[in-house]
Amino acid sequence: MVVLTRLKSALRLLPRSSVTYGTSASSTSNLSPAKRNQIAAVYVPQDLYRRIFTVTDPTLPVVTILEQWVQDGRTLSYDKLLFLIKQLRSRKRYKNALEVSFWMSEKGYSEPSSADFSLRLDLIAKAKGIEEAESYFDSIPKYSRAAECYSSLLNCYAQVRDVDKAERIMLQMKHLGFARSTLARNSLLNLYYQTQNYDKVENLLLEMKEEDIKFDRFTLATLINTYAAKSDIEGIDKLLAQLEDDPSYSRHVDWWSVYAVAANWYGKLGLHDKAFNALKKSEKRLSYTIWNEAFPYLMTQYAAIGKKEEVMRLWNIYMMDGKLLKRDYYSAVISSFLKLDDIELAESIFEEWESRNRYFINFFIPNKMIAAYSRKGNMEEAEAIVNRTIMKGGKPNSWTWSWLLLGYIPQRNFPRAVHCMKEAVSICEVGCKWRPLPESLAAIFQYLKFNGDMEEAEDLIRLLSSKNVISLDVHNKLMSWIKDVESNVPAIAVLGGDSHKQTGEISKPEEDRNSPDFCLSHQ
Repeated sequence: MVVLTRLKSALRLLPRSSVTYGTSASSTSNLSPAKRNQIAAVYVPQDLYRRIFTVTDPTLPVVTILEQWVQDGRTLSYDKLLFLIKQLRSRKRYKNALEVSFWMSEKGYSEPSSADFSLRLDLIAKAKGIEEAESYFDSIPKYSRAAECYSSLLNCYAQVRDVDKAERIMLQMKHLGFARSTLARNSLLNLYYQTQNYDKVENLLLEMKEEDIKFDRFTLATLINTYAAKSDIEGIDKLLAQLEDDPSYSRHVDWWSVYAVAANWYGKLGLHDKAFNALKKSEKRLSYTIWNEAFPYLMTQYAAIGKKEEVMRLWNIYMMDGKLLKRDYYSAVISSFLKLDDIELAESIFEEWESRNRYFINFFIPNKMIAAYSRKGNMEEAEAIVNRTIMKGGKPNSWTWSWLLLGYIPQRNFPRAVHCMKEAVSICEVGCKWRPLPESLAAIFQYLKFNGDMEEAEDLIRLLSSKNVISLDVHNKLMSWIKDVESNVPAIAVLGGDSHKQTGEISKPEEDRNSPDFCLSHQ
Protein backbone atom coordinates (compact mmCIF):
# COMPACT_ATOMS: atom_id res chain seq x y z
CA MET A 1 0.00 0.00 0.00
CA VAL A 2 1.02 3.62 -0.49
CA VAL A 3 1.66 4.34 3.17
CA LEU A 4 3.69 1.14 3.66
CA THR A 5 5.87 1.96 0.64
CA ARG A 6 6.45 5.53 1.88
CA LEU A 7 7.27 4.42 5.40
CA LYS A 8 9.66 1.71 4.21
CA SER A 9 11.42 4.26 2.04
CA ALA A 10 11.72 6.60 4.97
CA LEU A 11 12.95 3.83 7.26
CA ARG A 12 15.80 2.99 4.90
CA LEU A 13 17.24 6.42 5.67
CA LEU A 14 17.36 5.75 9.41
CA PRO A 15 20.32 4.28 11.31
CA ARG A 16 19.90 0.51 11.69
CA SER A 17 19.94 0.76 15.48
CA SER A 18 16.84 2.95 15.43
CA VAL A 19 14.60 0.19 14.08
CA THR A 20 15.34 -2.39 16.74
CA TYR A 21 12.90 -3.22 19.47
CA GLY A 22 13.66 -4.86 22.79
CA THR A 23 11.27 -6.18 25.41
CA SER A 24 11.64 -6.99 29.04
CA ALA A 25 9.71 -9.41 31.19
CA SER A 26 10.05 -7.16 34.19
CA SER A 27 6.80 -5.30 33.58
CA THR A 28 3.40 -6.72 34.35
CA SER A 29 -0.09 -5.80 33.20
CA ASN A 30 -2.51 -4.02 35.51
CA LEU A 31 -4.79 -7.04 35.59
CA SER A 32 -3.93 -10.59 36.50
CA PRO A 33 -4.59 -13.26 33.82
CA ALA A 34 -7.48 -14.58 35.90
CA LYS A 35 -9.07 -11.13 36.10
CA ARG A 36 -8.62 -10.55 32.36
CA ASN A 37 -10.25 -13.90 31.62
CA GLN A 38 -13.13 -13.08 33.95
CA ILE A 39 -13.77 -9.80 32.11
CA ALA A 40 -13.44 -11.45 28.70
CA ALA A 41 -15.93 -14.14 29.72
CA VAL A 42 -18.82 -11.65 30.07
CA TYR A 43 -20.85 -11.93 26.88
CA VAL A 44 -23.63 -9.45 26.12
CA PRO A 45 -25.71 -10.30 23.03
CA GLN A 46 -24.96 -7.91 20.19
CA ASP A 47 -28.65 -7.20 19.63
CA LEU A 48 -29.07 -5.97 23.22
CA TYR A 49 -25.80 -4.06 23.11
CA ARG A 50 -26.86 -2.25 19.93
CA ARG A 51 -30.29 -1.39 21.33
CA ILE A 52 -28.74 0.26 24.39
CA PHE A 53 -25.76 1.99 22.84
CA THR A 54 -27.44 3.32 19.71
CA VAL A 55 -29.95 5.32 21.77
CA THR A 56 -29.47 8.87 20.54
CA ASP A 57 -31.19 10.51 23.50
CA PRO A 58 -29.37 9.65 26.77
CA THR A 59 -32.34 10.91 28.79
CA LEU A 60 -34.49 8.02 27.55
CA PRO A 61 -34.66 5.18 30.11
CA VAL A 62 -32.54 2.17 29.22
CA VAL A 63 -34.56 -0.01 31.60
CA THR A 64 -37.46 -0.06 29.12
CA ILE A 65 -35.12 -1.83 26.69
CA LEU A 66 -34.18 -4.33 29.40
CA GLU A 67 -37.84 -4.85 30.33
CA GLN A 68 -38.72 -5.56 26.70
CA TRP A 69 -35.74 -7.91 26.42
CA VAL A 70 -37.00 -9.97 29.37
CA GLN A 71 -40.62 -9.89 28.14
CA ASP A 72 -39.41 -11.36 24.84
CA GLY A 73 -38.17 -14.40 26.77
CA ARG A 74 -34.48 -13.44 26.74
CA THR A 75 -32.26 -13.87 29.79
CA LEU A 76 -30.09 -11.48 31.76
CA SER A 77 -27.60 -12.01 34.56
CA TYR A 78 -25.84 -9.95 37.20
CA ASP A 79 -22.52 -10.08 35.32
CA LYS A 80 -24.09 -8.91 32.07
CA LEU A 81 -25.93 -6.06 33.76
CA LEU A 82 -22.82 -4.99 35.65
CA PHE A 83 -20.91 -4.98 32.36
CA LEU A 84 -23.59 -2.76 30.78
CA ILE A 85 -23.49 -0.37 33.76
CA LYS A 86 -19.73 0.04 33.45
CA GLN A 87 -19.99 0.52 29.69
CA LEU A 88 -22.62 3.23 30.18
CA ARG A 89 -20.42 4.89 32.79
CA SER A 90 -17.41 4.85 30.46
CA ARG A 91 -19.58 6.74 27.92
CA LYS A 92 -20.57 9.28 30.61
CA ARG A 93 -24.20 8.11 30.51
CA TYR A 94 -24.35 8.23 34.29
CA LYS A 95 -28.12 8.62 34.59
CA ASN A 96 -28.72 5.54 32.44
CA ALA A 97 -26.10 3.55 34.34
CA LEU A 98 -27.73 4.50 37.65
CA GLU A 99 -31.17 3.45 36.39
CA VAL A 100 -29.84 0.03 35.41
CA SER A 101 -28.13 -0.34 38.80
CA PHE A 102 -31.36 0.28 40.74
CA TRP A 103 -33.39 -1.82 38.29
CA MET A 104 -30.99 -4.72 38.71
CA SER A 105 -31.56 -4.73 42.48
CA GLU A 106 -35.32 -4.24 42.20
CA LYS A 107 -35.64 -7.22 39.87
CA GLY A 108 -33.64 -9.46 42.17
CA TYR A 109 -30.59 -10.02 39.99
CA SER A 110 -28.46 -9.53 43.09
CA GLU A 111 -28.46 -8.63 46.72
CA PRO A 112 -26.53 -5.34 46.73
CA SER A 113 -22.94 -5.85 47.87
CA SER A 114 -20.47 -3.25 49.10
CA ALA A 115 -19.07 -3.17 45.55
CA ASP A 116 -22.55 -2.35 44.19
CA PHE A 117 -23.03 0.38 46.80
CA SER A 118 -19.60 1.79 45.92
CA LEU A 119 -20.37 1.91 42.19
CA ARG A 120 -23.78 3.43 42.85
CA LEU A 121 -22.25 6.18 45.01
CA ASP A 122 -19.99 7.16 42.13
CA LEU A 123 -22.87 7.21 39.67
CA ILE A 124 -25.13 9.25 41.97
CA ALA A 125 -22.39 11.85 42.50
CA LYS A 126 -21.91 12.17 38.74
CA ALA A 127 -25.59 12.11 37.79
CA LYS A 128 -27.18 14.01 40.70
CA GLY A 129 -24.41 15.77 42.62
CA ILE A 130 -22.36 15.30 45.76
CA GLU A 131 -25.19 16.07 48.20
CA GLU A 132 -27.30 13.23 46.79
CA ALA A 133 -24.28 10.93 47.06
CA GLU A 134 -23.84 11.89 50.73
CA SER A 135 -27.51 11.14 51.42
CA TYR A 136 -27.22 7.78 49.72
CA PHE A 137 -24.09 6.94 51.72
CA ASP A 138 -25.98 7.69 54.94
CA SER A 139 -28.78 5.35 53.81
CA ILE A 140 -26.44 2.38 53.36
CA PRO A 141 -26.73 0.02 56.37
CA LYS A 142 -23.68 0.38 58.58
CA TYR A 143 -22.90 -3.33 58.34
CA SER A 144 -22.64 -2.91 54.53
CA ARG A 145 -20.39 0.14 54.57
CA ALA A 146 -17.17 -1.65 53.74
CA ALA A 147 -13.90 0.02 52.80
CA GLU A 148 -15.06 0.24 49.17
CA CYS A 149 -17.98 2.52 50.11
CA TYR A 150 -15.78 4.91 52.07
CA SER A 151 -13.19 4.94 49.27
CA SER A 152 -15.92 5.72 46.74
CA LEU A 153 -17.22 8.64 48.81
CA LEU A 154 -13.65 9.87 49.25
CA ASN A 155 -13.22 9.78 45.48
CA CYS A 156 -16.51 11.68 45.06
CA TYR A 157 -15.14 14.45 47.28
CA ALA A 158 -11.90 14.40 45.31
CA GLN A 159 -13.85 14.80 42.06
CA VAL A 160 -15.48 18.01 43.33
CA ARG A 161 -12.18 19.09 44.95
CA ASP A 162 -13.54 19.33 48.49
CA VAL A 163 -10.36 18.94 50.53
CA ASP A 164 -11.97 19.35 53.97
CA LYS A 165 -14.59 16.65 53.45
CA ALA A 166 -12.06 14.33 51.81
CA GLU A 167 -9.73 14.66 54.79
CA ARG A 168 -12.59 14.04 57.22
CA ILE A 169 -13.64 10.86 55.46
CA MET A 170 -10.01 9.70 55.43
CA LEU A 171 -9.86 10.17 59.21
CA GLN A 172 -12.97 8.00 59.54
CA MET A 173 -11.37 5.38 57.33
CA LYS A 174 -8.26 5.35 59.49
CA HIS A 175 -10.37 4.95 62.62
CA LEU A 176 -12.21 2.00 61.03
CA GLY A 177 -9.05 0.41 59.68
CA PHE A 178 -10.05 1.06 56.04
CA ALA A 179 -7.20 3.42 55.10
CA ARG A 180 -4.50 1.00 54.05
CA SER A 181 -5.67 0.96 50.45
CA THR A 182 -3.26 2.44 47.92
CA LEU A 183 -6.29 3.41 45.83
CA ALA A 184 -7.79 5.54 48.62
CA ARG A 185 -4.49 7.28 49.30
CA ASN A 186 -4.08 7.97 45.58
CA SER A 187 -7.46 9.72 45.50
CA LEU A 188 -6.35 12.05 48.27
CA LEU A 189 -2.92 12.53 46.71
CA ASN A 190 -4.44 13.54 43.38
CA LEU A 191 -6.84 15.89 45.15
CA TYR A 192 -3.91 17.61 46.86
CA TYR A 193 -2.13 17.89 43.50
CA GLN A 194 -5.21 19.27 41.72
CA THR A 195 -5.74 21.87 44.46
CA GLN A 196 -2.02 22.81 44.51
CA ASN A 197 -1.51 21.56 48.07
CA TYR A 198 1.97 20.34 47.13
CA ASP A 199 3.28 20.17 50.69
CA LYS A 200 0.39 17.87 51.57
CA VAL A 201 1.33 15.61 48.65
CA GLU A 202 4.80 15.05 50.07
CA ASN A 203 3.52 14.67 53.65
CA LEU A 204 1.03 12.01 52.56
CA LEU A 205 3.74 10.17 50.66
CA LEU A 206 5.91 10.13 53.79
CA GLU A 207 2.94 8.82 55.74
CA MET A 208 2.44 6.03 53.19
CA LYS A 209 6.12 5.08 53.51
CA GLU A 210 5.91 4.98 57.30
CA GLU A 211 2.79 2.80 57.18
CA ASP A 212 4.34 0.57 54.49
CA ILE A 213 1.54 1.28 52.00
CA LYS A 214 2.80 0.40 48.54
CA PHE A 215 3.27 3.01 45.85
CA ASP A 216 1.91 2.19 42.41
CA ARG A 217 2.22 4.00 39.10
CA PHE A 218 -0.59 6.40 40.02
CA THR A 219 1.19 7.35 43.24
CA LEU A 220 4.44 7.97 41.41
CA ALA A 221 2.72 9.81 38.55
CA THR A 222 1.13 12.21 41.06
CA LEU A 223 4.53 12.85 42.65
CA ILE A 224 6.11 13.51 39.24
CA ASN A 225 3.21 15.83 38.36
CA THR A 226 3.74 17.69 41.62
CA TYR A 227 7.45 18.19 40.96
CA ALA A 228 6.67 19.35 37.43
CA ALA A 229 4.04 21.82 38.65
CA LYS A 230 6.73 23.37 40.83
CA SER A 231 9.26 23.21 37.93
CA ASP A 232 11.37 21.00 40.20
CA ILE A 233 13.32 19.09 37.55
CA GLU A 234 15.85 17.98 40.13
CA GLY A 235 13.00 16.41 42.13
CA ILE A 236 11.93 14.31 39.11
CA ASP A 237 15.55 13.28 38.43
CA LYS A 238 16.10 12.25 42.05
CA LEU A 239 12.84 10.31 42.21
CA LEU A 240 13.69 8.27 39.10
CA ALA A 241 17.20 7.62 40.46
CA GLN A 242 15.79 6.45 43.82
CA LEU A 243 13.33 4.13 42.09
CA GLU A 244 16.07 2.62 39.96
CA ASP A 245 18.24 2.01 43.04
CA ASP A 246 15.46 0.42 45.10
CA PRO A 247 14.75 -3.16 43.94
CA SER A 248 11.54 -3.32 45.97
CA TYR A 249 9.80 -1.14 43.37
CA SER A 250 10.52 -3.49 40.49
CA ARG A 251 7.85 -5.91 41.71
CA HIS A 252 4.81 -3.65 41.70
CA VAL A 253 5.52 -0.57 39.56
CA ASP A 254 4.74 -0.35 35.85
CA TRP A 255 8.02 1.25 34.91
CA TRP A 256 7.09 2.06 31.36
CA SER A 257 4.28 4.37 32.49
CA VAL A 258 6.40 6.08 35.17
CA TYR A 259 9.06 6.92 32.59
CA ALA A 260 6.35 7.95 30.11
CA VAL A 261 4.90 10.47 32.57
CA ALA A 262 8.37 11.82 33.33
CA ALA A 263 9.08 12.10 29.58
CA ASN A 264 5.81 13.93 29.06
CA TRP A 265 6.79 16.58 31.61
CA TYR A 266 10.39 16.83 30.42
CA GLY A 267 9.01 17.51 26.94
CA LYS A 268 6.52 20.12 28.16
CA LEU A 269 9.33 21.88 30.05
CA GLY A 270 11.48 21.96 26.90
CA LEU A 271 13.99 19.33 28.07
CA HIS A 272 13.84 17.21 24.94
CA ASP A 273 17.03 15.23 25.55
CA LYS A 274 15.78 14.16 28.97
CA ALA A 275 12.39 13.33 27.47
CA PHE A 276 14.02 11.21 24.75
CA ASN A 277 16.14 9.28 27.26
CA ALA A 278 13.10 8.66 29.48
CA LEU A 279 11.10 7.34 26.51
CA LYS A 280 13.94 4.97 25.61
CA LYS A 281 14.01 3.68 29.19
CA SER A 282 10.25 3.31 29.05
CA GLU A 283 10.53 1.10 25.97
CA LYS A 284 13.20 -1.08 27.55
CA ARG A 285 10.85 -1.81 30.45
CA LEU A 286 8.05 -3.05 28.20
CA SER A 287 6.94 -6.63 28.01
CA TYR A 288 5.06 -7.86 24.95
CA THR A 289 1.80 -8.00 26.91
CA ILE A 290 1.99 -4.26 27.64
CA TRP A 291 3.14 -3.26 24.17
CA ASN A 292 -0.42 -2.77 22.88
CA GLU A 293 -1.24 -0.47 25.79
CA ALA A 294 1.98 1.53 25.60
CA PHE A 295 2.29 1.99 21.85
CA PRO A 296 -0.01 5.03 21.34
CA TYR A 297 1.45 6.93 24.31
CA LEU A 298 5.06 6.39 23.30
CA MET A 299 4.39 7.34 19.68
CA THR A 300 2.67 10.65 20.51
CA GLN A 301 5.37 11.52 23.04
CA TYR A 302 8.13 11.01 20.46
CA ALA A 303 6.14 13.27 18.12
CA ALA A 304 5.83 15.92 20.84
CA ILE A 305 9.63 16.25 20.99
CA GLY A 306 10.01 16.21 17.21
CA LYS A 307 11.43 12.67 16.82
CA LYS A 308 9.87 11.75 13.52
CA GLU A 309 12.20 8.80 12.94
CA GLU A 310 11.03 7.25 16.22
CA VAL A 311 7.38 7.65 15.21
CA MET A 312 8.16 5.89 11.94
CA ARG A 313 10.06 3.14 13.75
CA LEU A 314 7.18 2.42 16.13
CA TRP A 315 4.62 2.49 13.34
CA ASN A 316 6.72 0.04 11.36
CA ILE A 317 6.79 -2.34 14.36
CA TYR A 318 3.05 -2.03 14.67
CA MET A 319 2.51 -2.75 10.97
CA MET A 320 4.68 -5.85 11.24
CA ASP A 321 2.47 -7.00 14.12
CA GLY A 322 -0.49 -7.16 11.75
CA LYS A 323 -3.09 -5.54 14.04
CA LEU A 324 -3.98 -2.79 11.65
CA LEU A 325 -7.61 -2.25 12.59
CA LYS A 326 -7.12 -0.95 16.13
CA ARG A 327 -8.62 2.54 16.19
CA ASP A 328 -6.43 4.03 18.92
CA TYR A 329 -3.28 3.07 17.00
CA TYR A 330 -4.42 4.85 13.85
CA SER A 331 -5.49 7.78 15.99
CA ALA A 332 -2.04 7.93 17.58
CA VAL A 333 -0.05 7.81 14.38
CA ILE A 334 -2.28 10.31 12.53
CA SER A 335 -2.08 12.70 15.51
CA SER A 336 1.69 12.23 15.63
CA PHE A 337 2.31 13.06 11.98
CA LEU A 338 -0.03 16.05 12.19
CA LYS A 339 1.90 17.24 15.25
CA LEU A 340 5.08 16.85 13.18
CA ASP A 341 3.39 18.91 10.42
CA ASP A 342 3.64 16.06 7.91
CA ILE A 343 0.10 16.21 6.59
CA GLU A 344 0.96 14.06 3.57
CA LEU A 345 1.89 11.05 5.69
CA ALA A 346 -1.14 11.66 7.91
CA GLU A 347 -3.30 11.72 4.75
CA SER A 348 -1.82 8.44 3.51
CA ILE A 349 -2.45 6.66 6.80
CA PHE A 350 -5.95 8.10 7.04
CA GLU A 351 -6.74 6.94 3.50
CA GLU A 352 -5.51 3.46 4.38
CA TRP A 353 -7.65 3.44 7.51
CA GLU A 354 -10.67 4.52 5.42
CA SER A 355 -10.04 1.72 2.93
CA ARG A 356 -10.03 -0.88 5.71
CA ASN A 357 -13.37 0.23 7.17
CA ARG A 358 -16.60 -0.33 5.28
CA TYR A 359 -18.69 1.30 8.01
CA PHE A 360 -17.94 4.05 10.50
CA ILE A 361 -19.57 4.36 13.91
CA ASN A 362 -18.33 7.85 14.72
CA PHE A 363 -16.07 10.71 13.66
CA PHE A 364 -13.26 10.06 16.16
CA ILE A 365 -10.48 9.64 13.57
CA PRO A 366 -12.02 11.69 10.71
CA ASN A 367 -12.20 14.70 13.07
CA LYS A 368 -8.41 14.75 13.26
CA MET A 369 -8.06 15.26 9.52
CA ILE A 370 -11.04 17.63 9.38
CA ALA A 371 -9.35 19.78 12.03
CA ALA A 372 -6.03 19.71 10.16
CA TYR A 373 -7.58 20.74 6.85
CA SER A 374 -9.73 23.42 8.49
CA ARG A 375 -6.70 24.99 10.20
CA LYS A 376 -5.05 25.23 6.80
CA GLY A 377 -8.20 26.61 5.17
CA ASN A 378 -8.61 23.60 2.89
CA MET A 379 -12.36 23.37 3.37
CA GLU A 380 -12.99 21.35 0.22
CA GLU A 381 -10.96 18.44 1.62
CA ALA A 382 -12.50 18.86 5.09
CA GLU A 383 -16.04 18.72 3.71
CA ALA A 384 -15.13 15.76 1.48
CA ILE A 385 -14.12 13.74 4.57
CA VAL A 386 -17.38 14.67 6.29
CA ASN A 387 -19.40 13.51 3.28
CA ARG A 388 -17.45 10.24 2.86
CA THR A 389 -17.78 9.40 6.54
CA ILE A 390 -21.52 10.10 6.52
CA MET A 391 -21.91 7.83 3.49
CA LYS A 392 -20.25 5.04 5.50
CA GLY A 393 -22.66 5.45 8.40
CA GLY A 394 -20.81 7.95 10.59
CA LYS A 395 -22.64 10.79 12.33
CA PRO A 396 -20.89 14.17 12.69
CA ASN A 397 -20.62 15.34 16.29
CA SER A 398 -20.41 18.85 17.70
CA TRP A 399 -16.63 18.94 17.35
CA THR A 400 -16.88 18.02 13.65
CA TRP A 401 -19.00 21.10 12.98
CA SER A 402 -16.80 23.22 15.27
CA TRP A 403 -13.68 22.46 13.27
CA LEU A 404 -15.49 23.27 10.03
CA LEU A 405 -16.78 26.63 11.23
CA LEU A 406 -13.30 27.54 12.50
CA GLY A 407 -12.12 27.05 8.93
CA TYR A 408 -14.96 29.04 7.37
CA ILE A 409 -14.80 32.11 9.64
CA PRO A 410 -11.30 33.27 8.51
CA GLN A 411 -12.52 32.93 4.92
CA ARG A 412 -15.55 35.06 5.84
CA ASN A 413 -17.84 32.34 4.55
CA PHE A 414 -20.43 33.17 7.20
CA PRO A 415 -23.42 31.38 5.65
CA ARG A 416 -21.52 28.09 6.03
CA ALA A 417 -20.20 29.11 9.46
CA VAL A 418 -23.74 29.84 10.70
CA HIS A 419 -24.91 26.48 9.37
CA CYS A 420 -22.06 24.67 11.14
CA MET A 421 -22.69 26.48 14.42
CA LYS A 422 -26.38 25.57 14.37
CA GLU A 423 -25.58 21.95 13.59
CA ALA A 424 -23.01 21.79 16.41
CA VAL A 425 -25.38 23.25 18.98
CA SER A 426 -28.38 21.20 17.80
CA ILE A 427 -26.67 17.86 18.46
CA CYS A 428 -24.99 19.01 21.66
CA GLU A 429 -26.49 17.23 24.65
CA VAL A 430 -27.23 19.25 27.79
CA GLY A 431 -24.28 18.81 30.14
CA CYS A 432 -21.79 17.70 27.47
CA LYS A 433 -18.21 18.98 27.52
CA TRP A 434 -18.40 20.71 24.14
CA ARG A 435 -18.69 24.48 24.10
CA PRO A 436 -18.36 26.86 21.13
CA LEU A 437 -15.49 29.30 21.04
CA PRO A 438 -16.82 32.70 22.21
CA GLU A 439 -14.89 34.48 19.45
CA SER A 440 -16.62 32.29 16.85
CA LEU A 441 -20.04 33.03 18.30
CA ALA A 442 -19.22 36.73 18.41
CA ALA A 443 -18.11 36.76 14.76
CA ILE A 444 -21.32 35.00 13.71
CA PHE A 445 -23.57 37.36 15.67
CA GLN A 446 -21.71 40.41 14.29
CA TYR A 447 -22.30 39.08 10.79
CA LEU A 448 -26.01 38.41 11.38
CA LYS A 449 -26.59 41.84 12.93
CA PHE A 450 -24.65 43.66 10.21
CA ASN A 451 -26.74 41.91 7.55
CA GLY A 452 -29.97 42.58 9.41
CA ASP A 453 -30.81 38.90 9.72
CA MET A 454 -32.61 39.26 13.06
CA GLU A 455 -34.71 36.12 12.68
CA GLU A 456 -31.65 33.89 12.15
CA ALA A 457 -29.88 35.54 15.09
CA GLU A 458 -32.83 35.09 17.42
CA ASP A 459 -33.20 31.44 16.39
CA LEU A 460 -29.54 30.85 17.22
CA ILE A 461 -29.86 32.60 20.61
CA ARG A 462 -32.86 30.46 21.52
CA LEU A 463 -31.03 27.33 20.44
CA LEU A 464 -27.96 28.20 22.54
CA SER A 465 -30.17 28.88 25.54
CA SER A 466 -32.17 25.65 25.15
CA LYS A 467 -28.92 23.66 25.27
CA ASN A 468 -27.69 25.56 28.34
CA VAL A 469 -24.70 26.89 26.39
CA ILE A 470 -25.53 30.45 27.45
CA SER A 471 -27.24 31.65 30.61
CA LEU A 472 -30.65 33.31 30.73
CA ASP A 473 -28.93 36.62 31.50
CA VAL A 474 -26.78 36.44 28.35
CA HIS A 475 -29.80 35.23 26.36
CA ASN A 476 -31.67 38.42 27.30
CA LYS A 477 -28.64 40.65 26.66
CA LEU A 478 -28.12 39.15 23.21
CA MET A 479 -31.78 39.58 22.30
CA SER A 480 -31.64 43.27 23.30
CA TRP A 481 -28.33 43.77 21.51
CA ILE A 482 -29.62 42.24 18.28
CA LYS A 483 -32.69 44.49 18.26
CA ASP A 484 -30.73 47.65 19.11
CA VAL A 485 -29.56 48.68 15.65
CA GLU A 486 -27.81 51.76 17.07
CA SER A 487 -25.64 49.79 19.49
CA ASN A 488 -21.90 49.76 18.77
CA VAL A 489 -21.11 47.32 21.58
CA PRO A 490 -19.19 44.34 20.12
CA ALA A 491 -20.83 40.92 20.44
CA ILE A 492 -17.85 39.52 22.34
CA ALA A 493 -18.52 42.01 25.14
CA VAL A 494 -22.10 40.76 25.45
CA LEU A 495 -20.94 37.13 25.54
CA GLY A 496 -18.18 37.98 27.99
CA GLY A 497 -20.68 38.21 30.81
CA ASP A 498 -21.24 34.47 30.60
CA SER A 499 -17.84 33.49 31.95
CA HIS A 500 -19.28 30.61 33.93
CA LYS A 501 -20.47 29.05 30.68
CA GLN A 502 -17.70 29.92 28.28
CA THR A 503 -14.19 28.64 28.75
CA GLY A 504 -12.55 30.93 26.21
CA GLU A 505 -11.35 28.11 24.02
CA ILE A 506 -12.85 25.33 21.98
CA SER A 507 -12.76 21.85 23.44
CA LYS A 508 -10.51 19.34 21.74
CA PRO A 509 -12.31 16.97 19.38
CA GLU A 510 -11.99 14.15 21.91
CA GLU A 511 -9.99 13.34 25.00
CA ASP A 512 -6.42 12.69 23.93
CA ARG A 513 -6.20 9.02 24.81
CA ASN A 514 -2.60 8.91 23.72
CA SER A 515 -1.36 11.10 26.55
CA PRO A 516 0.31 9.50 29.57
CA ASP A 517 -1.77 11.80 31.77
CA PHE A 518 -4.93 10.31 30.27
CA CYS A 519 -3.55 6.80 30.54
CA LEU A 520 -2.83 7.13 34.24
CA SER A 521 -5.95 8.98 35.28
CA HIS A 522 -8.55 6.86 33.46
CA GLN A 523 -7.78 3.36 34.65
